[in-house]
Amino acid sequence: MSVKVRIPTILRTYTGGQAEVPAEGTILSEVIESLETNHPGIAARVLDDQGKLRRFVNVYVNDDDVRFEGGLQTATPDGAGISIIPAVAGG
Repeated sequence: MSVKVRIPTILRTYTGGQAEVPAEGTILSEVIESLETNHPGIAARVLDDQGKLRRFVNVYVNDDDVRFEGGLQTATPDGAGISIIPAVAGG
């Protein structure tokens, strides 16, 4: 399935400055693999050393937070919009 992934500013160095890139996959883990194939290094910023979503990175599939859906097994239907949003801290 083809999806569109919105890339936050901090990760655009991996996508040549593109704010949105296409990716393939029927579940989120496949989409991240597709991103890594086309934009090497990006997966390490989204996944931790155990291959799980990093604690301070939020991912949404069609506005649904994957942490409350199926995590990396969340379905990514054809045409879905995926957003990667790193948490921002401040004080």
